Amino acid sequence: MRTELCDRLGIDVPIFAFSHCRDVVAAVSRAGGLGVLGAVAMTPEELATDLRCLDDDVDGVRGKPYGVDTVIPAKTLAHGSGVTKTDLEAMITPAHQKFVEELLSRHGVPPLPDNIASVESLLGWTMSAGLKHVDVALDHPIKLIANALGPPPPELIERAHAQGVVVAALCGSVRQALKQKAAGVDIIIASGYEAGGHTGEISTLVLVPQVVDAVGSLPVLAAGGIGDGRQIAAALALGAQGVWLGSLWLTTWESDLKVRLVDKLLTATSSDTVRSRCLSGKPARQLVTEYTKAWDDPKGPGTLPMPLQYMATAEATQRIYRHAESGGGVDLLGTPVGQVVGQMNDRQHVHQVIERLINDYLDAVDRLGSTLPT
Repeated sequence: MRTELCDRLGIDVPIFAFSHCRDVVAAVSRAGGLGVLGAVAMTPEELATDLRCLDDDVDGVRGKPYGVDTVIPAKTLAHGSGVTKTDLEAMITPAHQKFVEELLSRHGVPPLPDNIASVESLLGWTMSAGLKHVDVALDHPIKLIANALGPPPPELIERAHAQGVVVAALCGSVRQALKQKAAGVDIIIASGYEAGGHTGEISTLVLVPQVVDAVGSLPVLAAGGIGDGRQIAAALALGAQGVWLGSLWLTTWESDLKVRLVDKLLTATSSDTVRSRCLSGKPARQLVTEYTKAWDDPKGPGTLPMPLQYMATAEATQRIYRHAESGGGVDLLGTPVGQVVGQMNDRQHVHQVIERLINDYLDAVDRLGSTLPT
């Protein structure tokens, strides 16, 4: 399974693991892959804390390569000159505010206690927030920095390359891949329709070979619908040099996802996800819940553009999680997850998942080898 990217990044297997959980990142890197810490939901201070822990030998991960993923959208309402958070908040209509409160009330979700502060509603999804994450990340010995929702800004690429850090970027079409290549990124992540989070409309099986052909010698990682070694073998057969996995780690024992949400994922099928704008204002695949159904109902007010949608719903999401954690209902409780959720049927440790991926890959390659003429 070893590819050129393994030698370039100092990893044993071309498995790149995106996770918002530090323990998952550490475990993947320790097992020979490359863990990538998702920063979008963190303050710069929280990101710095997690990266210090990774650097300070979290469970024996010292010296193992790892990366950071942020989101610097190429285009949002926050990109206007002089646009402030107050300006953005004023764009959230009373109809949307009323819709959120009525939705939570119908499902018995209470307000936050007086002693609990609301989450920061503009953590990610903006240029300024993403660049703050970059500032923090480049103060640590990361091997890779990844960006979603458009080509990374030139200053990110220049600063990363000056420190020997590889830059990766996600895309959902050949057109986007070519933009990423022109911007100067080092690795293209071709993310198919099946993937969790922000995705395009082209399936992985179709997208990956098209992107591989389009970008020439630039290495490509396949993302979306990859949950076992057979699918890794297929990705490498399509020309990818590795795989970018996110959903698969949500149900591992190292994941910090709440137990009641893990239970929902373990029983979900591949039909229980939907691409909806209710998370961020851009299409993102997530678990089907009463929350996604309400936002996608044409009788509702409709979703807001990025970053207003997240700003309008950040506290609501916080309240939904607290309510479920305290024993309340879970009808509204969800998370970004790909169609591979239908293969996530039991809890394992990260190292067990890696071992299974490798063994299944070897079995698939052996099986294909046996079909060749002797």
